Amino acid sequence: MKHELKKNGKFSYLDLGEGTPIVILHGLMGGLSNFDGVSTYFPENGYKVLIPELPLYTMPLVKTSVGTFAKYLKSFIDKLGHKEVILLGNSLGGHIGLLCTKMFPEKVKALVITGSSGLYESAMGESYPKRGDYEYIKSKAENVFYDPAIATKEIVDEVYATVNDRNKLIRTLAIAKSAIRHNMAKDLPNMKNPTCIIWGKNDTVTPPEVADDFNRLLPDSDLYWIDKCGHAAMMEHPDEFNKLLHSWLQERNF
Repeated sequence: MKHELKKNGKFSYLDLGEGTPIVILHGLMGGLSNFDGVSTYFPENGYKVLIPELPLYTMPLVKTSVGTFAKYLKSFIDKLGHKEVILLGNSLGGHIGLLCTKMFPEKVKALVITGSSGLYESAMGESYPKRGDYEYIKSKAENVFYDPAIATKEIVDEVYATVNDRNKLIRTLAIAKSAIRHNMAKDLPNMKNPTCIIWGKNDTVTPPEVADDFNRLLPDSDLYWIDKCGHAAMMEHPDEFNKLLHSWLQERNF
């Protein structure tokens, strides 16, 4: 992603387009570039796309939790002066979006989740991580996608660098434990915000039954499947992802 990050107080973020704001939340091993397809398409179709850099590795360790990131997200929305926004999150980003919606429902016009943690305890990886083993990290990165070629050397190198950085590793494990503690199963039936669930049929990180459970537990949700697709639908099938999401937003008059 070639765009320049904006700075506003403690926040660094991408700000693209004009219109209804969509705030995008990347995952634990993800980055802003995971949403290149979304950030190209939606500003051209009447939406403002905002992608904050989440302080996953800079928050004090005792505050490194899904709850703290949900509050950080709320303060980001407030800082930019938005009354309410659409939240879109993948993996851990979906979980942060869910918890922010539970805590501050008045700020969330709609929620979009894809491959989200929050229900499935193994979502952060059962044997992750093994430091120093590049081939193991490469295989884990490839397993995130239906098509392993999506896991480019650049992506693998970034994950490898993260798990071999002691500071990042400690925080990664703290976040993973926090995600397991913040299981949302009992909260979802009380969350009435409109929710769009877009899921890869071949997701092995958060399997299809997780999407079914989200759809069953949330009072106002719609579930859409993408075939031959793993854990990061917006990366693997960006055109189909954008088409599904845009249609849903239009149906709901967002």
